[in-house]
Amino acid sequence: MKNSVVPSAWFSLGIVSCLLSLSGCLSPITLTRAVIAYDEAITESQSKQLLVNIARAQHHQPIHFTGASNVAATFDFRFTAGATPALTGDASRTILPVIGGSVAENPTISIAPIEGEEFTKRLLTPFHEAKLTLLLRQGIDIDLLLRLMAKELRVNQSDGTIAYRNNPSDKAGYEMFRRVVLHLSAIQDHNSLYVEPLRIERSWTIPADSVTAEGFKALEQEYQVAYDAKDKTFTLRKQIEGGTLITNYDPNILSQEERARLQSENEQGLPHDVTFDIRPGHVGGDWPLKGDFRLRSFNAMLNFLGLSLAEEPEHHIEKDSRTPEVMENPVKTMDLILSSSAPSGLDLVMKSHGNYYAVNTTGPQARWNREAFKLLSQLFQMTVTEISRAGVPSITIAK
Repeated sequence: MKNSVVPSAWFSLGIVSCLLSLSGCLSPITLTRAVIAYDEAITESQSKQLLVNIARAQHHQPIHFTGASNVAATFDFRFTAGATPALTGDASRTILPVIGGSVAENPTISIAPIEGEEFTKRLLTPFHEAKLTLLLRQGIDIDLLLRLMAKELRVNQSDGTIAYRNNPSDKAGYEMFRRVVLHLSAIQDHNSLYVEPLRIERSWTIPADSVTAEGFKALEQEYQVAYDAKDKTFTLRKQIEGGTLITNYDPNILSQEERARLQSENEQGLPHDVTFDIRPGHVGGDWPLKGDFRLRSFNAMLNFLGLSLAEEPEHHIEKDSRTPEVMENPVKTMDLILSSSAPSGLDLVMKSHGNYYAVNTTGPQARWNREAFKLLSQLFQMTVTEISRAGVPSITIAK
């Protein structure tokens, strides 16, 4: 009898050992699935909030955002194992395993409104030109960026500066804005658009007797130092980065004096002004242009998109005859669908104010619209402040 029982017992213990080791394998698998699932849920929530706030902007209502400040998910793995004799016949001499298990998930999600003076200021403050430069360097179409981020175009002319609003209700201003943006986009399509900080040289003159030996060593590490024996002075020189300039030529070909002059003009503008300088002799030079784009706030972007649904719809604008061929010229900055019934085949859909709002992710402009919505989401991330957290977010595996 012992010989028939012992092997079965060892067999049962082997199964139990395998199951216990399997629980260790399930932990990282469950962790991975949980992280991805919560990430997808939070991303979808943010996307739908953007659509809801576009709907609020359309109806002239205040916008508001809510975020998940803390996610803690505890997973409890339970395994039971035992052995029992078979119930009938000769098989009753055989030991059979009895195995059970369960997995329990207990998520705790803390949701907090994104509000307060700091966030409101960021929401209403126009974007800094450095943020547009950062996005341009990621390869985003300058046409898309400026149509979404810029509120007006300011062109320098011999008799002064003329402003053109990026607002479809301002027919003349909107047409001029779109044509200039298309012109820059055509230059970008030909890989001839430069978005570079102006590198200029600054110099200072100080009396030689005001510098100690230790101070002189420190100056040599930061500046080019030249000594004038006649005047007994040190001249300090240093290359610094000035403001960003959008051009159809390499700014480094300019003389130091020319770059200094452009930097001086750049400094007279506001932090949310982006300067451009299109000159003859280069791609796009058939239409020389000089001026700035004045950027708007994230709140103004939502208003622009919301009002474009009905009150101030965008319309097609042909490129200027002096502009090279362009690859894309969509009618809308972001094609939003407003429907009384749920649209099918679209990724981003949200019901609000009795209608369905969706990003048109089908048709020839699907890529453009996806990029536009992704850009809107990135700009929101640049605007939002860190949500207050009740504790350290974590996903804990308990066994």
